[in-house]
Amino acid sequence: MSSTSFFIIFLSFTFVVLLQEVASVDYGAALTKSILYFEAQRSGKLPPSQRVQWRADSALRDGSDVHADLVGGYYDAGDNVKFGFPMAFTITMLAWSVIEFEKQLEAKKELSNALDAVKWGTDYLIKANAQGSLLYAQVGDGDADHACWERPEDMTTPRISYAVDGGHPGSDLAGETSAAFSAAAIAFNKSNPTYSTQLLTHAKLLFEFAKSSQGKYSDSIPIIGKFYKSSDFKDELSWAAAWLHRAMNDQSAIEYLRDEETDRGDVRSSFSWDDKYAGAQVLVAKLILEGYLDESDETWAEYMTNAEAFICNCLGKGDNNIQRTPGGLLWFQPWNNLQYTTAAIFLVQAYSDYYANIQSDFTGCSEPVTTGDMYNFVQSQLDYILGVNPKNMSYMVGFGSNYPQKVHHRGSSIVSIKKDNSQVTCQGGIDNWLKKDAPNPNVLDGAIVGGPDKFDAYLDDRNNYQQAEPATANTAPLVGVLARHAAP
Repeated sequence: MSSTSFFIIFLSFTFVVLLQEVASVDYGAALTKSILYFEAQRSGKLPPSQRVQWRADSALRDGSDVHADLVGGYYDAGDNVKFGFPMAFTITMLAWSVIEFEKQLEAKKELSNALDAVKWGTDYLIKANAQGSLLYAQVGDGDADHACWERPEDMTTPRISYAVDGGHPGSDLAGETSAAFSAAAIAFNKSNPTYSTQLLTHAKLLFEFAKSSQGKYSDSIPIIGKFYKSSDFKDELSWAAAWLHRAMNDQSAIEYLRDEETDRGDVRSSFSWDDKYAGAQVLVAKLILEGYLDESDETWAEYMTNAEAFICNCLGKGDNNIQRTPGGLLWFQPWNNLQYTTAAIFLVQAYSDYYANIQSDFTGCSEPVTTGDMYNFVQSQLDYILGVNPKNMSYMVGFGSNYPQKVHHRGSSIVSIKKDNSQVTCQGGIDNWLKKDAPNPNVLDGAIVGGPDKFDAYLDDRNNYQQAEPATANTAPLVGVLARHAAP
């Protein structure tokens, strides 16, 4: 046999193996775990329906320092702080997942669980906005929390409440929370119209507050800037307007998006908790594709052109393509890269479906792209995240046979309080659990960790927080994408 023939046979065999690996990815199982993850992140009094049994009630006095009820919501990542800005983005993306992929969630019997995940967040956000233009931005002292390693059930760090108001603006926080309320209102419109109406009331109030008292929330509350500093607030204003229009056909919201003073953003390099422009552009482009807005209008054309340029860059068929690892994963930055990947592929999948609905191929790139091409691209990214990659590692905890064991997450890395209710002290947690060279005792099912570096390498080490820490914003966009591929 010639060396050329041998090489061809080897390549063919490798391709077949890869196809078998791809075919074996169970998107339905991953979907179930992705939603389950949010139960592990719950703060407050857990309901009887709680499925993640290694967790228990926690932070039951949140808000008491300001004589308010701020119990509930989600812990952000591997810590025990409730950061309102990324939490609101998480809820928006969960709700958007329900809106776009309701049929698929229903087919996989996960719709009610997804709505429960949304409602756990919006119930808290309603409490955080109990008084008009007062909006609580954070509960917990970030510095004190990050200096300790304790379970949420027996943490001893201060639970300080921080807020924005008319005298201390937070247009970004208010705008994102308004978007979360609008998106959730659409998600609950059929199953709970009364709740939907309540959410819309908050959405409208916060959008007006965001416009009337402009400024960045991290300028009003500098301590927050250490953890989730906002780069701008104009993107959240556009994002909130786009969602308010979609939720209630609000013409003033369209007028705001059309206003020459409104910043439409340029072609974005990412979509995330801090930069919503690409998401707002996609929502406006959807209206153009549906014939609601006129593409010949230069303003609307700008939104659509920028949205499609971002999509093309993700697909590798644009003018400024997103970098990829040697194994093919979209690569944005070293710290928690997968949060950007999951958000990006959500936009690509949603946009692909918008085109499919009008029975047209996508023509915005440097070469023709079919909706099938876009679907396959998203699937390739999903498969990489779920284990079809150079390390054969699933970056969803609990999924597959090889996934991160030493996740940077306080609750999952310390023995459950239900198994051992001995107090875990601040330093004791560091000495006995953070530094422990052993797998986490509790599996954080469905969590998406930060992921591999730009060379596809991953270090499974609890202290490697850049790669090994999961966050709610990582998993939220993936819920919808998984539903779409679990029930195509």
